[in-house]
Amino acid sequence: MEIEPAEEVKEPPRIHRLDESVVNRIAAGEVIQRPVSAVKELVENSLDASSTSISVLVKDGGLKLIQVSDDGHGIRYEDLPILCERHTTSKLSKYEDLQSIKSMGFRGEALASMTYVGHVTVTTITRGQLHGYRVSYRDGVMENEPKACAAVKGTQIVIENLFYNMVARRKTLQNSADDYTKIVDLLSRFAIHHIDVSFSCRKHGAARADVHSVATPSRLNAIRSVYGLSVAQNLIKIEASDNDPSSSVFEMDGFISNSNYVAKKTTMVLFINDRLVECTALKRALEVVYVATLPKASKPFIYMSITLPPEHVDVNVHPTKREVSLLNQEVIVEKIQSVVESVLRNSNESRTFQEQTVEATPSVPSVTNNDLHLSPSPSGSKSQRVPVNKIVRTDSSDPAGRMHAYLYKNPQKYLGRDSSLTTVRSSVRQRRNLKETADLTSIQELINDIDRKCHSGLLDIVRQSTYIGMADDVFALLQHNTHLYLANVVNLSKELMYQQVLRRFAHFNAIQLSEPAPLQELIMLALKEEDSDLESNENDDLKKKIAEVEWEEEKNCFQSLAAALGNFYAMHPPMLPNPSGKGLEFYRKRKHGKHTQDGGNSCHVDGTAEEDEFEHELLSEAETAWAQREWSIQHVLFPSMRLFLKPPNSMASNGTFVRVASLEKLYKIFERC
Repeated sequence: MEIEPAEEVKEPPRIHRLDESVVNRIAAGEVIQRPVSAVKELVENSLDASSTSISVLVKDGGLKLIQVSDDGHGIRYEDLPILCERHTTSKLSKYEDLQSIKSMGFRGEALASMTYVGHVTVTTITRGQLHGYRVSYRDGVMENEPKACAAVKGTQIVIENLFYNMVARRKTLQNSADDYTKIVDLLSRFAIHHIDVSFSCRKHGAARADVHSVATPSRLNAIRSVYGLSVAQNLIKIEASDNDPSSSVFEMDGFISNSNYVAKKTTMVLFINDRLVECTALKRALEVVYVATLPKASKPFIYMSITLPPEHVDVNVHPTKREVSLLNQEVIVEKIQSVVESVLRNSNESRTFQEQTVEATPSVPSVTNNDLHLSPSPSGSKSQRVPVNKIVRTDSSDPAGRMHAYLYKNPQKYLGRDSSLTTVRSSVRQRRNLKETADLTSIQELINDIDRKCHSGLLDIVRQSTYIGMADDVFALLQHNTHLYLANVVNLSKELMYQQVLRRFAHFNAIQLSEPAPLQELIMLALKEEDSDLESNENDDLKKKIAEVEWEEEKNCFQSLAAALGNFYAMHPPMLPNPSGKGLEFYRKRKHGKHTQDGGNSCHVDGTAEEDEFEHELLSEAETAWAQREWSIQHVLFPSMRLFLKPPNSMASNGTFVRVASLEKLYKIFERC
């Protein structure tokens, strides 16, 4: 009889302290993520030094060389030995100083991090000195004693061979052109905010700077100098403020693009207390305003400077200081959002257009300017030669391009028009996807399924299409480029609500019950309610089985609940027949149990006509219900779809989207008629 050897018991691994050099290099990789991170830290140090001129020189996207020179107050000779040690700073001395800090640097990690991933050389001179000093640093310490040298006012910091000791990081950053573009974009943002400072940025060996701004008293001039005339002349001045301690205290001023500005991507330059940051919530909120207010969901240019009390801003929330946390952030975002929407609405009343030039050819007859549909274009851009059958025709005066505007005059007879639209748009904006997700693996798996099964072609149609109107009770007519599509609004709204239930899980308002609800009893009551024969007990066992919930099957449970809620909130047609079509007969009054079959007026023996009589109260209720549904489809469903819906692959084959016509081909047919 063989005896099996006892299983060897493994000891748990020991916990030990990392070597200080390893700790510092890990920290450096978080602070200096790529060359543009180093440039940002150095430029912010120069601004803290009260510089009036800052120049940046870059080689190979910053991997071989980054040189930042300024004319600031310089660095004291006695401070040079600890200049690049971790957590050495002149900005604060105790933690409480963070509550009122106004400088851009405060952690004392930037310069230290650069010395752990590159070779750093500092040349500096302070006021009153006859000469400056130059010293090199590696791994946080001086490589030699500072050497006297000739120097101009201020400080020059040179970083060479960035990430020389991080092979993987360096390989991922080989595309130097991409990183240089990021550095140029960074300097452009600084230049339009700090208008009292001159900025320049150029490649090593280049004679001309890619960013060159001079101090100016006008912000608009700075934007024109950096971003060009076509941007500057399409901007609107904007201001907002609040001084209510119970809600929010802030001041905001800036510029936003108007309805004539056209761009492929959003440019948002945001400074909070003079600190260049990102605010995803604010950016998302403003993009929603542009989608809902302007045609074709124009991508905006936005510059904003927000000033708050220092104690209302937590600057210590991100290793690279890219983000900050604001007190009453939701309130501030909502107030700014409302002001932007109001300004955009007023600006959208007057727009300028540029003609499209069409060359006459044997196959295409001459077309006068009056025959052309004119598309908005930034002033100063070149006119495009677009074949007449390629021009996309949508109603530019209405963001929805609505067909009904040409059919009848009061599409919102039963609605509150502007007030209702403003309320709904605000509601749609508040339903933007939250950054945080539920901490449940099953929910995340379902969301991942949605993302994985998203159809890219349909996604582009959903994002870029123009709503035209309802074709019947179920299908809406959309235009995407020069194609017309029928879209099943029931399927679309059902899928949209299903996805929103999952993405917003754990972020809905909660109802606290004093005692847990008896779910099984409630489900049994619902099942019995559906049974017409209440006295029959034959199906009780089946009902009990249905009423039982398999709580262990969490993913299936959440999926079923989300699907049920999606179906409940879908845009199903109202129960009452549509009075705008054949359903009108349903509301005609019956006389003596008979109903007129001719669909018109009844006739007396003397030949006089009697006007049709309808159940006006019921008819009015039906008209209101159908008008409310159509209005909700236009102003709630489709704007929400553009923001949130990721159409699954199944919609490409189940009839949810049907391409019905090509405007390009239709034009050729009409041309022959």
